[in-house]
Amino acid sequence: MTMKKILFLFGTRPEAIKMIPLIKECEKHPHLWELRVCVTGQHKEMLDQVLTFFEVKPHENLALMKPNQTLFDITADGLVKMAALLEKEQPDLVMIHGDTTSAFTGALAAFYKKIKIAHIEAGLRSGNKYSTFPEEINRKMAGIIADFHFAPTSNARNNLLKEHIMEHVYVTGNTVIDAVLLTLEQMKGKEQYSAFFNFLDLRKKIILITGHRRESFGKPLEEMCMAVKTLAEKYASSVEIVYPVHLNPQVQEPVRRILENHENIHLIAPLEYPYLLWLMQHCYLVLTDSGGLQEEGPALKKPVLVMRDVTERTEGIAAGTATLVGTSREKIEQAVSTLLEDDIIYQQMVNAINPYGNGTSARQIMEILSEIV
Repeated sequence: MTMKKILFLFGTRPEAIKMIPLIKECEKHPHLWELRVCVTGQHKEMLDQVLTFFEVKPHENLALMKPNQTLFDITADGLVKMAALLEKEQPDLVMIHGDTTSAFTGALAAFYKKIKIAHIEAGLRSGNKYSTFPEEINRKMAGIIADFHFAPTSNARNNLLKEHIMEHVYVTGNTVIDAVLLTLEQMKGKEQYSAFFNFLDLRKKIILITGHRRESFGKPLEEMCMAVKTLAEKYASSVEIVYPVHLNPQVQEPVRRILENHENIHLIAPLEYPYLLWLMQHCYLVLTDSGGLQEEGPALKKPVLVMRDVTERTEGIAAGTATLVGTSREKIEQAVSTLLEDDIIYQQMVNAINPYGNGTSARQIMEILSEIV
């Protein structure tokens, strides 16, 4: 079999987390794949942390980030720089992930160069083109362009079929489960993680919160914060809340204005991935507007309450591992209170079957690609 050159292209921390198991699997078969890794720089510090932890060194960095960057900037700049990259590397296959602007522009650039494209985590749909924004359209356009589609669930595959994307569609589970297991293995026996969180009383119920999505900015984020404040006061003696606060000023301002100076609310800097997983392991529940945590929470047997009006990860809702609670203060308060007070409902979510796979997704994907590329 002739060796093929494969180019992994990604730009954000969530993409990196889900692509690294594929990179590691690819490295096991140097006779099959000539591996190239390119980061777009859509994230920087948070992306670098993940790459360092997993000992992945990119061959190229497009360094797209600049002050006050807009979607127009990253799309236009990305296309131009990717054109030069693809001309230089001449890969047989470009691997993109999910729904970022890096994924969409990577797919479009590869199409312009008539290079085959594999789309990892294909087929997710919310049904609302402005939620999540711009991700819903990014993933749809990437799906139209891609040649090979690796859907994490049968529901994602069905979304593609409804859009008449029928060739080379494979259900493989989600590589985030592979990443969770890989990370936990590397964390074994290391005390630095528990030492970092020595400010927490683990006898209490720990609530992990993340809230930072673009569509949450403004009133939705303020409502989330008001709900958290009320919950902190209501369960002051039994609950501790940890909120790694995104660095975006539109997140920092309302979060600090509403939630600072509460004894059982800990506003901390964004966490490196293994620290986030340690906290998830030890928390009671997850309250989030994130996409990835909707998949990682069930892998660690943690109920996930999703502070969004719609989600593209509908399998978790259907399976009972996650609940969509919206962004209103009252609904968030009610949902969290129910899980804190009703052990039967809590255990139902804990014991629900994770719909996102068993940690073999990367191996499945690379085996399929070795046969069809």
